[in-house]
Amino acid sequence: MLDFLSDPWFEQVEQLGQEAGELNLPPALADMVINLKVADSDQDIEANFANGYLHRGLNDKATTTLLLDRELLQSIITDFDMNEIMGAFMGGKIRVEGDMSQLMALQTARPSTEQKELFKRIRSETNMG
Repeated sequence: MLDFLSDPWFEQVEQLGQEAGELNLPPALADMVINLKVADSDQDIEANFANGYLHRGLNDKATTTLLLDRELLQSIITDFDMNEIMGAFMGGKIRVEGDMSQLMALQTARPSTEQKELFKRIRSETNMG
């Protein structure tokens, strides 16, 4: 098992994403590119959500950046609970820089079966500790 957000984890996620092939994402998720700045006790991590999963580093095409902590990102990835995400946003645990319209599109977006399977596989190979 690889540690969540470690370099080897990102490499594994990329490989699993390629193996998964077409994720049949709904348009709101297919077109979404969001940067993430994740506060972590060891070091802050920069990532982006594009093509239906997380990638290492910031994406130049992103017009939105979310600032959140590692624990919250873990919870979001584990549960993908939109109510939790919106509650965290309303409670100030997620800050937004840039275009908020992509974030609003997330309210109605639901992951495809293929994306859910990819996330399930990623979680099964991830040490969230």
